[in-house]
Amino acid sequence: MQVIIFDDAQQVTNNATQWVVELINKKPNPVLGLATGSTPISLYKSLVTKYKAGELSFKNTTSFNLDEYLGIDGSNKQSYRYFMDKNLFDHVDINKNNTFLPTCARGENPREQGLSYEESIKKAGGIDLQILGIGANGHIGFNEPTSSLASRTRIKTLTQQTLDDNSRLFKSDEFQPTLAMTMGIATILDARYVLLMATGKNKAKAVKDMINGPLSATCPSSALQLHENAIILLDKEAASELENLDYYTWANTQNRKINQEFGLYHNY
Repeated sequence: MQVIIFDDAQQVTNNATQWVVELINKKPNPVLGLATGSTPISLYKSLVTKYKAGELSFKNTTSFNLDEYLGIDGSNKQSYRYFMDKNLFDHVDINKNNTFLPTCARGENPREQGLSYEESIKKAGGIDLQILGIGANGHIGFNEPTSSLASRTRIKTLTQQTLDDNSRLFKSDEFQPTLAMTMGIATILDARYVLLMATGKNKAKAVKDMINGPLSATCPSSALQLHENAIILLDKEAASELENLDYYTWANTQNRKINQEFGLYHNY
């Protein structure tokens, strides 16, 4: 796990953008794992800007999203399909037939849909770079506390904390789903690289539990301790409760020197 701390959220976005641009420009048929929520919006805006400037093309890119609500279809403004269209897909040259979200419509078998999503990822060659945010309770995707670290794509019941955190996005008279289909923790760990972005003081405790805490299902994001290519991008506020903060700051300085001298190499 490589922890990189920046002065502010914009620098987190800039660095995450570099990772995605490098992947897309380096690999002929890149496979991206995408996330929703407030944190990656700035990343998607940055990628759209890069696309419009002619610095990258998404035409050969395949994407798999982490999760999707149950009980609403893709045309609903609260769906994650709508979110991805609005914030990224409608503004770049990606083929929407190559953009996937884990869905389970009424009457479909949830287990079969989960297995089908896993198989689609495998057929695409696996995920090269998985973008993640982190919930205040340490969830990644909709893998809530107590989720199995060996879990695969399936339906999850959302915790009250997650429902409360997301309630600001729903009108008072609007249906708020309590179930979602999500990639499992093991699915996420299969990605070649994992890039987690966290900004703001409200994420500081979850970040501390993820990095300094024990490997435990009570903090699903702690599973990233097991990933050899997990990159954690934080602003100072999100990193504020970390133990050994001075070490991470020193290590960041040394890593920058190494990168300047030898360059970066990511074996996507």
